Amino acid sequence: MAGRFGYLGLVLAAFALMLLGKADVLVMERVRASVSDAVSPVLEVLSRPVATMDRVVDELTALSTVRAENARLREENQRLIEWQSAARKLSSENQQLKGLLNFAPGAEPGFISGRVIADSGGAFVHSVLLSAGARDSVAKGQAVITGDGLVGRVHGVGTRSSRVLLITDLNSRIPVVVEATRTRAILAGDNSDRPRLIHMAPGVIVSAGDRIVTSGHGGAFPPGIPVGVVAHVSEGGVMVKPYVHRDRLEFVRVVDYGLQGILDSSSAAEGAGVSK
Repeated sequence: MAGRFGYLGLVLAAFALMLLGKADVLVMERVRASVSDAVSPVLEVLSRPVATMDRVVDELTALSTVRAENARLREENQRLIEWQSAARKLSSENQQLKGLLNFAPGAEPGFISGRVIADSGGAFVHSVLLSAGARDSVAKGQAVITGDGLVGRVHGVGTRSSRVLLITDLNSRIPVVVEATRTRAILAGDNSDRPRLIHMAPGVIVSAGDRIVTSGHGGAFPPGIPVGVVAHVSEGGVMVKPYVHRDRLEFVRVVDYGLQGILDSSSAAEGAGVSK
């Protein structure tokens, strides 16, 4: 019974407050302000646990993220340790095999970087002019490369400049191998963008996409310099797509591998004179 009267009293009080609010707005605003001032400390106290709980939830979420990241890093670190162990094992085996073969490593090649300052631009000659010459220790027969692969060889040397015969030139002949099968061949330029493989052994199977590298025979170039990939195989021959594009040459590296497979005529004449 008391609960019913209490509920009825609250309804009547609410109704009276509504009437009072309509009758005197200023009084109601003051009452609302007073009630807000009185309740705000209580609400502030009650809100603190909620804010604290929000911070706890955020920290737990961040902690979960950190744990997941830590687990990922541990797994990655374990893989790196395994690769490091494998690399050390391979390095040790490599040293042992070199010892068994009585392997003597060669000297590190010297090199000169130069800019391409002119292109022959003709259909009958494939060569470029470099801004490095004899004063920069450039010599005839040295290999010219980029980060992509073999460009050609130094064909003529001046004091301040040198001319490079590209691998696509008609006069270019380079001993190469098909990397996958170790098949030997000669890369012959024909003044087109696709030099050909010639002098291959009969019955050799070459497929499009096979990688072509220098063989090291003839003493002109060291083995293993990337040259290009087989672009097309037909009855007309095996066409190779060079890694280096002639129209994109800007900076090249002239490398001295210490090989004497290609000598200039003056050196040959001097050698002949000495032999006499």
